[in-house]
Amino acid sequence: MSGGAVARVLVLDDLAASRAWLSAAAKAAFPAAAVVEAGTVAQALGLLQPAPDLALVDLGLPDGSGIEVIAALRGAGAATVCVVATVFDDDAHLFPALRAGAQGYVLKDQSREPLAAMLLGIVDGQPPLSPSIARRLLRQFQAAPPAAAGAPGEDDQEALTAREREVLGLIGKGLTVPAVAQALGLSRHTCAGYVKDIYRKLQVGSRAEATLAATRLGLVGRDAR
Repeated sequence: MSGGAVARVLVLDDLAASRAWLSAAAKAAFPAAAVVEAGTVAQALGLLQPAPDLALVDLGLPDGSGIEVIAALRGAGAATVCVVATVFDDDAHLFPALRAGAQGYVLKDQSREPLAAMLLGIVDGQPPLSPSIARRLLRQFQAAPPAAAGAPGEDDQEALTAREREVLGLIGKGLTVPAVAQALGLSRHTCAGYVKDIYRKLQVGSRAEATLAATRLGLVGRDAR
C-alpha cells in the first residue's frame, strides 16, 4: 500500500470527541483521503460501499460491536486495513478483535500526532500497535503475573464525589481532559484538579489504569470502547 492508495477512511466511534480525534489523525496521515464518519454499527455497515482503504473502529457501539464491521469487511473480501481504536488494553478485548481480522490495535491515550505517525506507518507495512499492546502480544505465551495488590475495587467508589465519578466515567469512555471539561462545563484547570484527586484516591497513575478503575466501579461498561 502507498500513501496515495489510502483514498477513503471510515471512522467508527459513538463519541463525537473521539470521532473528531480519529478523523484528525487520519487526515494528518493521509491529507488527500476522504474521511467518512459513523456513530453506530448500522451506520458503518451502510458506508462500506465502496470499501474504505482504512477503517478506524471502536468496539462498544450503541447497537453492537465494531467487530461486526470488521467481520463484514473481511467477509466481503475487502482489502481494508482495519484498526481498532479503544481505551482497553486487556486480553478480553484485544484477542477477539485480532481474531476477527483487525490488523492494528491502538489506544486512545495519545495525542493526534503519534497516532497519525502510527497510521502512516501502514504504508510501510508496519502494524499500527500501541506500545503496551505490542508488549501484551509478546507476553501472551508467558505466565500471567500475579494480580497487583491493592487494585481499585468497588469500595473505592465511596471515596469519590459525584462530580469525580462523572469525570472518571468520561475518561473511561476515551475523552481527553479538555474534552471532559467541555462536556461538563468546567475550566480545564478545574477538570485537571478533579483528575489529580481521582488518581490520588484510586492510587492510579495513568489513563489506562483510570479506565480500568472506571470499569471496575461500573462507570463504564466492560463492552464499551
